Amino acid sequence: PPAIKNQIGAMKSRHDEIMKQLHDGGDQTTLGKELSSLSGISSLCDKVSDIQAVRETLLELKNEILNNDDETEEEDSKEMMEEIEEELSELELPLGPLSQKLLKSLVPVLDPEDVDDLTSSDAVIDIRAGTGGDEACLFAGEIMAGYVAMAKAGGADESGSGGKSWDIEILSVDRTNLGGVKEASLVVSARGGGGSSGGYGSFDSDDTDSEQDMAQRLLQQLGPYGFFQFESGVHRVQRVPQNDVKMQTSAVAVAVLPSLPDNKIAAALPSTEIKIDTMRASGAGGQHVNTTESAVRVTHIPTGIMAYMQEERSQHKNKAKGLKLVAARVHQFRKEQALKDRSSARSSLMGGGDRSERIRTYNYPQDRITDHRCKVSVSGVQSWLGGGMMARKFGPHLYKMEREERVVAMEEEDEEEERKRRGGTSRGKGKSGKKR
Repeated sequence: PPAIKNQIGAMKSRHDEIMKQLHDGGDQTTLGKELSSLSGISSLCDKVSDIQAVRETLLELKNEILNNDDETEEEDSKEMMEEIEEELSELELPLGPLSQKLLKSLVPVLDPEDVDDLTSSDAVIDIRAGTGGDEACLFAGEIMAGYVAMAKAGGADESGSGGKSWDIEILSVDRTNLGGVKEASLVVSARGGGGSSGGYGSFDSDDTDSEQDMAQRLLQQLGPYGFFQFESGVHRVQRVPQNDVKMQTSAVAVAVLPSLPDNKIAAALPSTEIKIDTMRASGAGGQHVNTTESAVRVTHIPTGIMAYMQEERSQHKNKAKGLKLVAARVHQFRKEQALKDRSSARSSLMGGGDRSERIRTYNYPQDRITDHRCKVSVSGVQSWLGGGMMARKFGPHLYKMEREERVVAMEEEDEEEERKRRGGTSRGKGKSGKKR
């Protein structure tokens, strides 16, 4: 695509410029770091340029032969043309893989703007039962149990390889009498385990890997947030409830947010923007429930984002949990607003990312799970759901799609810039014409 070619050309030029500056005595510390980040693309560009140079030479020779009218050399020319065509075909073979390497170097699987969150951040997972009454609550409980199982495996596969156990902290949970879950919020924390510290570039390092190996390498790099982020959205279940004979469709909404470290919460939530109310807790829990003001409601005044906590007997612990949850929600709200400001409502291959958007259907009669974003289906609802393996199965497909969207966005930005340039030129000509 033109946008990709333009950016690759600019990066190659910058690499050559830095090399000249270093040769002229430039600062090696500052320039060396930038040079290192551009060396891979420069090396690939050189390989492509070498192939293109040989190709152009062969094409020139081919044209000379075609324009030669000497009939006495016709047989020799025919043999030479065959050799040229063969060499040209051989030159085409490495261009495809080299182009893919260039694309991967320029547009990595993990978005550079989010790579820190994806590889290092803990995850706050909000689960809320939607339409479907008790059946929705029961399904919400099953989804929560699946995520807990997956977190305990640290993103590992069925054999247990691929991660260390992640910690799980239940911030709040509202259960029903039937054992379902109306609402729940939990934090999945790596605390030194889980995601790899290898960055995002290493995912694209080996073209000989199978799709499965590449997916495994990607998943091993992700922290809790990166692993669970594509679980955000509406999960729809179709099944016949117990003690019923009719099929019922229910829904559960999931929101996955990057958790802010404790030492950054105060900066993200200035005291002037926070309102904290204390009250007596309600529901089951012993005498302290109705006699002490242990429950806490934390409200972020500018956005109205709120969290209510009563899980702990300690008001201090409930306040800390409430602040953690509100901080994550406010942080995500700000990220979403910034994204809207940067780009207009461009159509998305994966949908709008709205939490109200249906992303997946769990069809029990057909024993099938379908992700509507990547159009991938798997059989065995209970095995995938019970082990929380949905994120592991669908995540790599969705990361691939997200990368494709960034390529499309680059092309659209390039086209928009071109339109602006043409428009500016046309207006300029019009004005000069009037002056004349």
